[in-house]
Amino acid sequence: MRSVRRRLLASTTVGGLVLAAGLAAQPAAAQTSAAAAAPSTTASEVVVTGSRIKQAATDTPAPVEVVNAQDLNDRGFVTAGQALNDLTSITPAQALSTGPGVASGSGQTFPNLFNLGPGRTLTLVDGRRFVTSATPVTGTASGSGSGVDTNLIPIGLIDHVDVVQAGGAAVYGSDAIAGVVNYVLKQNFQGLEMDAQAGETSRGDYPQYSLRATAGRNFFGDKGNVALDVEWSKSDPLTNDDRPTPALSRSTSGTTEILNSRFYEFNTNGVIFTIPAPTPACGGANCFLRAGGVPQQFSADGTSLIAFNPGLNPTTGGTALIPPFATGGDGFPLKDLSGLLSGVERYSANLLSHYDIDDHMKLSGSLLYGRTRGDDPVGSQGFSQTILNTAASGSGPIQFNRTNPFLTASEIAALTAAQPSFGAGAPLFLSKDFVDLLPSQDFITTTDSWRAMLALDGDFNRFDRNFYYSLSYSYGQVDSKQQGWAINNAKFKNAISATTNAQGQIVCSINAVTVVDPSCAPINPFGANTASQGAGIYASVPIGSSYENQQNDFLATLGGDIFKVPAGDLKFSVAYEHRAESQVFRPNAAELQGLTGTGVPVVPTSGRYYTNEVSGELLLPILGEGFNAPGFKSVDLSAQYRFVDNSIAGTEDVWGVGLHWEVVNGFTLRASRSRNFRAPTLFQLFAPQSTGLAGGIEDPCDSRNVNAGTNPAVRAANCLALFAANPLFGTGNAGTAPVGASAAARLAGFQDTSKNFSTALVTSGGNAQLQNEISDTTTFGFVFQPAWVPGRLTVVADYIRLDLTNGLTGFTPSNFSQACFDAPGANGATCGFFTRDANGNIATAVSTTFNAASLKYRGETMDATYRFPSSWILPFDSEGNIELGTEVTHNETLKQTVQGVVTEIVDTVGQAGLPEPRWVVRADVRYIRGPLRVTYEAHYLPAALAVAGANATNNAHPVIDSNLRHDISASYDFGERFQVRAGINNFTDKMPSYPTLSYGDIIGRAFFVGLKAKY
Repeated sequence: MRSVRRRLLASTTVGGLVLAAGLAAQPAAAQTSAAAAAPSTTASEVVVTGSRIKQAATDTPAPVEVVNAQDLNDRGFVTAGQALNDLTSITPAQALSTGPGVASGSGQTFPNLFNLGPGRTLTLVDGRRFVTSATPVTGTASGSGSGVDTNLIPIGLIDHVDVVQAGGAAVYGSDAIAGVVNYVLKQNFQGLEMDAQAGETSRGDYPQYSLRATAGRNFFGDKGNVALDVEWSKSDPLTNDDRPTPALSRSTSGTTEILNSRFYEFNTNGVIFTIPAPTPACGGANCFLRAGGVPQQFSADGTSLIAFNPGLNPTTGGTALIPPFATGGDGFPLKDLSGLLSGVERYSANLLSHYDIDDHMKLSGSLLYGRTRGDDPVGSQGFSQTILNTAASGSGPIQFNRTNPFLTASEIAALTAAQPSFGAGAPLFLSKDFVDLLPSQDFITTTDSWRAMLALDGDFNRFDRNFYYSLSYSYGQVDSKQQGWAINNAKFKNAISATTNAQGQIVCSINAVTVVDPSCAPINPFGANTASQGAGIYASVPIGSSYENQQNDFLATLGGDIFKVPAGDLKFSVAYEHRAESQVFRPNAAELQGLTGTGVPVVPTSGRYYTNEVSGELLLPILGEGFNAPGFKSVDLSAQYRFVDNSIAGTEDVWGVGLHWEVVNGFTLRASRSRNFRAPTLFQLFAPQSTGLAGGIEDPCDSRNVNAGTNPAVRAANCLALFAANPLFGTGNAGTAPVGASAAARLAGFQDTSKNFSTALVTSGGNAQLQNEISDTTTFGFVFQPAWVPGRLTVVADYIRLDLTNGLTGFTPSNFSQACFDAPGANGATCGFFTRDANGNIATAVSTTFNAASLKYRGETMDATYRFPSSWILPFDSEGNIELGTEVTHNETLKQTVQGVVTEIVDTVGQAGLPEPRWVVRADVRYIRGPLRVTYEAHYLPAALAVAGANATNNAHPVIDSNLRHDISASYDFGERFQVRAGINNFTDKMPSYPTLSYGDIIGRAFFVGLKAKY
């Protein structure tokens, strides 16, 4: 029985291009049973990933991981993304929140090789480009490039997936910097296959279901084939309360860890304050309305006042609170600001067909439709009106007085007793999250994708040589819609101002005498969930946007043998490609009119470009076919070149050269050098410009950050110099130093209001001045397959060196300010992207893409597999086979440099939830005996720093523990028609290493069972 094993032929790139493997023809590419262990003596020539030259897969010099249909079946994977996440060289992608307040996302996932960013990994389907799935939600400033959502790929039609590492631009063009993922689909599927799978966790949540039907048949005497695959799968969302670590509601303040972290300034009942902001001095105490010295809030039903427990100062354990968090109490839990995992529902339908016109010409085509629906369960935040925000932000506290008709007589009496001026008509201030006004907190991203492709392939003989050609055209379109809910500012203002009319009815004040707006329903602001349904309908409005991506691509290739040299045939391939891309962004009516949030309208935008590209390849055999010498069984040289003319990014020349040296049977050396590039995406160039008040900015001069970062001493010195030059910086807020204090004293007490308050005016959008980023890549390695070792042993190792300049980097206000102050002198290019107010708080800032960074990556990928009869260790079992495998990625260094400031990313977990551990290890054991297959996998991540430069003096939890999890699965074939499979993922229920949510498996122990039927 044949057993195809993944990733067994991995080596180095030739010409920086990754040449993957139709590996079935090579013993090293696929482990087989003991009966088939003898090496193959022939190797057919095919077009393989990373080159357009037909050649034997055994001669392909490339670092490549191969995932095939058997792997997906063994592990119970129902999406291509799950299979890619299993590879050690790919940073796992999941619709996962990385911390409280961080959105869990759209549900789309994109491959990300070596953590260089999904925009630097090119995705292909059958060797051809595919329209990008990136939307404004997934296409963040760093961009997903030409990424194709893994949910779109038809599992039932996957033959194998080639994941080639380091380069590929000379063959495929832009984005192939970290490498290429090529989904190779089945071309001659026959019969009917139906598949169903269901799963659930040991906690009884996160159900996962999938259904698939694949049908195909040959026609016209096997000259043609048509196949249809229809799939559906679904997983439900998770909230932070569903798992132990996020349920802790953890935050930090410097080196202080805060558990049960809550915003003491507001909750859903409504906390009452005597002044509209937390910052002025109130006799040394916070400005709560107090009764008998106890802070007050409204009861949940809104009919009385009850005690409010503000919690404790997380640093001192006392009652003197500073914004924004307290430990415990009745404040709003930080964990409730976001969901944990988005739910994902996917549909796909794929039709593939081809017809052999004659023995030398084939017409083929495909039609694809896919839909992904991502559900972020807390993506629509409640409408917070709190003392954390200023009146200018539109989100300040609600002012109310004794005439509010929703107040009961007992409440008025209690409020007057606590604040006598209230009884005389003076206002109090309500700080509250109006989450009950929204019809739903879900934020839904729906993405529809279409693609049609028509190709003509053939070959012909001229001049006693054989030539082959391919002509193809494809059209792809992606329509994405994001929709949630928000509060209409003007309508909320109408509804929150209530009075009684002449009939004694509670109405909106604007309708007290004359009905100005008959749909206005007054809002009861006191208590939780006290607003009427009519008030919610009136005040809430759908928000979101739509996005359309289009791609037209024409590709023509010609290849063949030029002439024969002593060692074999000199081969060539030339190609011409014309590609046109366009994107259109349309905000919903609410954003277009500026009805919500800061009230700043969002402007629709669009952009397009086209590119004409010419490429060529040569493959020259130096030694081989009897023309060789001891230690030089065969030697091949290859070269590639591509000229790019992009209507926006300009022209680019990319190239590659490579060496493939088979020393002796079973031992091959390979090496390459290449130049690759990535053009800025349309999103990076033309993302819509919008300006609004925002918070959450990590000011490097904030006392909580000043001793952190990659250069703590430089940062501290720059901030001290800034404060020395500006004598009012670090004054003016409660708890800060007085005017006239030393720069050191003012810096020591400074807390930038733009972190906890929406006070900074932030402009976000595209950057039309972007240029191409360029990478130089070197790889070398070996494949060792000794025939003299009993059984079948394959050992593969590759070294990858990548240097990228002019990097397209997504910069937030925090990135700009930190890059500025972490550089000597604090006067670099990034320092002009933000300003400060009179007290030193960040006042204006920019969020955009910037040609700011250089990247240096060094690492190795290693694979060792060994297959042998199980009788070697189980004498009673004469029919089984055992496969042992280890896949390791060693990330030696990944350094990002911005204006001279170097950040080492390796050995960190990272605040963005994209870990870059120094080692990523997966070990496999597979037992195969007739119809039975049992698979065990172990996944290991070593200990790592929380962030670069983390230590006990600047981080509450500087070191993240190692993480080891285990999976086991099995399948059994009942004859030719039926198969049952089942498995337990993470059977020890190992959670991500504390306090992270992504350094490990957040889902926990999960079971699945599947059934497959073939006819």
